[in-house]
Order: sequence, then C-alpha cells, then structure tokens
Amino acid sequence: MKNFSKNIFWAVLTLVIASVVFSMVYQTSQPPAKLSLSELALKVNAGEVAQIKVSGDTLSIRLKNDQKATSKKEVEAGLTESLKNFGVQPEALAKVEISVQDPSGWQFWGGLLIPTVLPILLIGFLFWLMFRQARGGMNQAFSFGRSNIRLSTFGNERITFQDVAGLKEAKEELVEVVDFLRNPKKYLELGARIPRGVLLVGQPGTGKTMLARAVAGESNVPFFHTSASEFVEMFVGVGASRIRDSFATARKAAPSILFIDEIDAVGRQRGAGLGGGNDEREQTLNQILVELDGFDRETRVIILAATNRPDILDPALLRPGRFDRRVLLDLPDLNDREAILKIHARDKILEPNCDLRRVAVRTPGFSGADLANLMNESALLAARQNKKAVSQEELFESVEKVLLGPERRGRVISQSEKEITAYHEGGHALVAASIQGSDPVHKVSIISRGFTGGYTMKLPIEDRRLRTRKQFLADLAMFMGGYASEKLVFGDISTGASSDLKEASELARSLVTKYGMSELGPITFGKSEELIFLGREISAEKNYSEAIATKIDAAVQDLMAHAYLTAQKILKAHRKALDKIAQVLLEKETLEQEEFAALLKPFKIKPIVIT
Repeated sequence: MKNFSKNIFWAVLTLVIASVVFSMVYQTSQPPAKLSLSELALKVNAGEVAQIKVSGDTLSIRLKNDQKATSKKEVEAGLTESLKNFGVQPEALAKVEISVQDPSGWQFWGGLLIPTVLPILLIGFLFWLMFRQARGGMNQAFSFGRSNIRLSTFGNERITFQDVAGLKEAKEELVEVVDFLRNPKKYLELGARIPRGVLLVGQPGTGKTMLARAVAGESNVPFFHTSASEFVEMFVGVGASRIRDSFATARKAAPSILFIDEIDAVGRQRGAGLGGGNDEREQTLNQILVELDGFDRETRVIILAATNRPDILDPALLRPGRFDRRVLLDLPDLNDREAILKIHARDKILEPNCDLRRVAVRTPGFSGADLANLMNESALLAARQNKKAVSQEELFESVEKVLLGPERRGRVISQSEKEITAYHEGGHALVAASIQGSDPVHKVSIISRGFTGGYTMKLPIEDRRLRTRKQFLADLAMFMGGYASEKLVFGDISTGASSDLKEASELARSLVTKYGMSELGPITFGKSEELIFLGREISAEKNYSEAIATKIDAAVQDLMAHAYLTAQKILKAHRKALDKIAQVLLEKETLEQEEFAALLKPFKIKPIVIT
C-alpha cells in the first residue's frame, strides 16, 4: 500500500510538471480555416491559393498570404476533376502547387486493428492479474509451514572470538564446539559425543547473539538464525512444521549451526495452559524435542539457543542429549569492560589523552550492549559540538546520559529550589565521604537529568559479588544524607527526598526479611513460589505470624532511624564542609572526583565506622 501511494504521487507529479512545461513552450495559434470545395474553387480562380497537399480525402491548403486552411475532396473523384466540376479554370489550377501524400502503413493498420485488438488485450490483461493473484495465494498456502530461517553471509564482517571481549569461560566452553565442526574425526574415534544443543544464558545485552556469530565465524560454516517467536502461529501444527523445515535445512547444509534466539518463547514449561494438550506452543516445543533426539552421532549440526529466562524452560528441553550444555554469560567486570570499550573504539576517533580505564571504572553493571551504546553516544556528543575527535569529557558525559538520561539545562528552576538541590546532593556526598566502607564519590551535580533534579555518583573501587552489613548500613546512611541535610539547613523537607526514601525503605526491608541482617537473627521471612500458569509467575507467601510482622516493621523502622541519626550526626559535625560543597555547586553546578576531594581536604574529614 505504501509503494502504491508512492507510485501514484510520482505519476501525478510527473503529469503536473509535463503540463506546466507544455503550457510554457506551447504557443497558441489560430486553427486553420475549413473551406468547402466551392470556396476552394473560388480562391483558386482568384489566384489566392499557393499550395495544396492531398492526403487521402483531406486537403491541406496554404494561401499566398501564408494562411492555412483545410478541406475535404470527393472520395470517388480526383482533386483536379472535382475542381473542374466546380468551374476552376485550367490556367488558374496550373499556378497552384499540388502534391499527393500516401497515408502511412501504421495509420492504415492502426485504424484497422486498434478497435478490434485493444479490447481483447485489455480483457486478457485483467485475466492475467486474476490468475497471478490466485497463484500467489496458492503458493503462500503451500509455503505457510516453511521456516523463515536466514543464512548469514558475513563477508568482510566475519566475527571471531577475538572480536568478543571478556567472556573467557564462555568462549572456552564453545571451543570444543568449534573444534568438532572443524575436525570431528578425533572425537568420533574416541567415542565422544559432542553436545547437540548449547544454551547461552545471560542478561540482555551480554553478547549471546554475538557469541553465537563468533562460533560460526571461527568454524567457518553456514550459520542459520531465527527467533523462536517466528515458529508460533495461530494455526495448530504450523510451528511444528516450521521446526521440521528448519532442522531439515540445517542438516542439508551440514556442517552448520542453527541459532534460535529467545527460545523461551516456545520453550516454557508445559502444562501451563488450562486446556488440553493441543496448545500450539506446546506442539512446537514437542517437535523441537523430537528433532533434537533425531540427530545421529555423526551429524555435524550444532543447535545454539539463547535466553535470559532459563528458570522457565521445560525440564525436558534441558536434559542430557538435548540442550545439555549451558553457557553462562555474566556482566563484564572491570577488565572486560575496558576491553569491550577498546573494541567499540576501533572505528571512533579518540583524543590521545582518552583513558578508557577511567570510563570502565564508572560503568559497573553495564552490559556489552550498554558499553557499545556509550561509545556511540560519546561520538554523537562530539559531532554535535563540531569536534574532530572524542574527548574524555564526552566519554564521561555519555556514561551519565546512558544511566540517567540527557541533561535538562533548559529546565527553569528558581534560586531557592537550586539551593535546596545543592544542599541535598551535598548531604549525600558528604555522608558518603565520611563513612568507612562507603564507595567513593565520583561526581556531584545539581544539573537535572531525566527525572532527577540532581545526582551524586558513587562507584565501587572494584567489582564485587558479596556485600557486608556495614556496606549496606553505609548505603542507608548515604540515602538519608539528602533528607537530613534539608532538615538541618532549612528546617523543612521537600519532595526531592522521596526517591531516596523509597530505595532506603526497600533496602532496609531486604536486610530484615531477605538477608537476615537485623536484630531478629539469621532468618528469612516470606517465601517466593513459582506458579505454573501461562508460564511461571512469582508470588510471595507470608510464612510468619502477625506478631513477627510487627517485629519486622519495627526492625525496618530501627534501621531507617539509625541511618538518619548517623547522617544527621555527620552533617552537624561538618556543617562548614556542607556549606562549602553547596556553595561550590551553586557556582559550578558540577564537582568531579578530584575537585570534590580537594574541596574536603582542608576540613580533614575522617571516615567513621557504623556499627
């Protein structure tokens, strides 16, 4: 429909342009006069006619005054005979130049055939269109059960393991798959059976699809890829038919790799529906299980699948002999993030003093896709400012843009709101710098980003998997720093602390109910159950009494009160430092890590230990 509208637009535009051009170059002239034979005879006798051209029964006349006229002669008689019959003198007729033109062949045959052949051609064209549509619908019906898998031809964009930074353990797991596709003989001679199905598990953006492409690039074999959602249709049996076609296509191209992305779309645990066993998704899953069992030991076809929800997959899909090898893709650590940034910086022009290590330090929890987006945003920021290379400033700016959103410098705020924000963020930063075990402050800003009026960026020195109770308590005190600062300085509180209070409350309740880090002892409260209905749903069961619920609420309140008192104590003890931080923020709006450390140095703040 879109192409049809586009064609109509261009056709109309062409006609309009042609009409305008024609109207510009066409000069209107007086049409030739029509004369009867008697009038023509009178003019010939009067010597007014210079030339007569005869074409069939049509006469083209040019008078001596250069005027033109037309006339018709008798069909049965010649021109001279007709004029003599109208009394033209031979002497007058001899002075007129007479020429005879035979009608062209195309005019003769056109006049004969067009009235007959054109309707036949038009009717034939209409029948051809009708049969073509019917044939297309028939072909579509026969191809409805065919798969939509695509064969990737990498060309110059071939990806290998060297193009995938980090994921060392995951790549080691897949080396055997690559080696089997290259040299299966040594495995078969030892009686080894290479895993037929390899399940790539990881959070979104960790590089599952890229790693699958790297396996194909290392093996240099055909790589077929599709999404599991393309197998499911509203008609029962279509998904199973497409599964059969996909696996058959991969077998014909062996050695090959078939990659199924987001396999949880069809691989969810069976028995989820309320009806019988004719659910289309379950039929598709059953066909996948059958196809995985149908591989011979010598078949050189590897099935790679990716998901970020391995907990909802059917157990039959994960048993040995099917997807019996699971490769876990973690979020990159500090060194891996630096390596990923270097890969995505290959096609970027960076200034010589750019330090990607410092960018990696500021991006804990970023996935590979996030880091790629970060590098792209930095290039866009540099181009927006008409720079020839990306600087460290754009790299840091892109980190904050990915985390919090773009700056909102155009947002108009009053001076009083700006002052409240400065003291609020200064309270966060000062409390974080004054507590032992807290992460260092990397940046403090009162520039609005996204939904935040300002922000304090504190990041860990190194990646860690475990956190202690003291670290959690330090975070609680830092959350309460903005709230306590507002109350201390202005004697009132604003809505700016609502997000901090929400995060602090959730963290305090987790300390009590999930981590067992409260006075109630080493015990967890509440039980999460997985209900099988339309997949898996998570529900929380209350496995404690109302008396315990009261104690839990009291323990949460104690943690919040303790965090507030800690923050208040720090801010009262270092009020001058708080005023200095707020003053500089009001002037510069932003404090980087080095500036913040230099600002606190004269106050000789020593971190306290929270118990």
